[in-house]
Amino acid sequence: MERLLKQFYICFPEGKHKVLTMSYDDGKIQDRRLVEIFNKNGIKGTFHLNSGLFDDPERVQPDEIAELYKGHEVSCHTYTHPTIERCPITQVVEQIIEDRKILEAACGYPVRGLSYPNGSYTDEIKAALPACGIEYSRVVGSTDDFAMPRDLYEWTATCHHSHNLMQNAERFAALQKRQYLYMMYVWGHSYEFDRDNIWDLIESFCEYIGGRDDIWYATNIEIVDYMNAARNLKYSASGDMVYNPSALSVWITVDSANAYEIKPGETKVLK
Repeated sequence: MERLLKQFYICFPEGKHKVLTMSYDDGKIQDRRLVEIFNKNGIKGTFHLNSGLFDDPERVQPDEIAELYKGHEVSCHTYTHPTIERCPITQVVEQIIEDRKILEAACGYPVRGLSYPNGSYTDEIKAALPACGIEYSRVVGSTDDFAMPRDLYEWTATCHHSHNLMQNAERFAALQKRQYLYMMYVWGHSYEFDRDNIWDLIESFCEYIGGRDDIWYATNIEIVDYMNAARNLKYSASGDMVYNPSALSVWITVDSANAYEIKPGETKVLK
């Protein structure tokens, strides 16, 4: 009797197929209000900071970083925010490493992400990032789609918060097909909400999209870590077992049935 091949799909935690992530640059004091809005609605953000600019009173200070961004992610934005494609590669490396050192001392964990300052980068810079301990970097721009990133060192957002935010949120919320993993990624600068008098926009967005059962709310690095763990699952040749060697639980579906949680170190029999 011929045996049909099983169909395996990677899922997000709890079997979800949609993820929302937020990304904000420069660490201005308006991050304080933005974090409150995120926390109120169960939304997670990644905050890219310039540790060489802490002498500016309009920026979040080192002694508040750990508490302010608790539950979110602190990420690099280079030490002094230069347009790095114009800089020698040795200086770019120094800008990133020095930023990491200071931010890690402030937040208490390894800082592994980056957003390119002024959206500036080159292929040479991208190639150097793994040796700098950087596992992803966000570019400037909007795609208006919900695809997962193909190149983590050219990670492009769905939209800036001033570009079709609510329209994209409504489209994202309406997605029901489970053949794909969908990601909505919003970026910006928190000071823009003061400058443009649009705090009501981000508040309305977070109230609308937050707290949904079918969306995973994650930081940038949580998405990277989860997808790496999912890709590292080890399946038996017959498709009846899977082993998870990572430290994270991973969820999969088999033949579009209920999701299985594969716990860290577990070998699960798939029925």
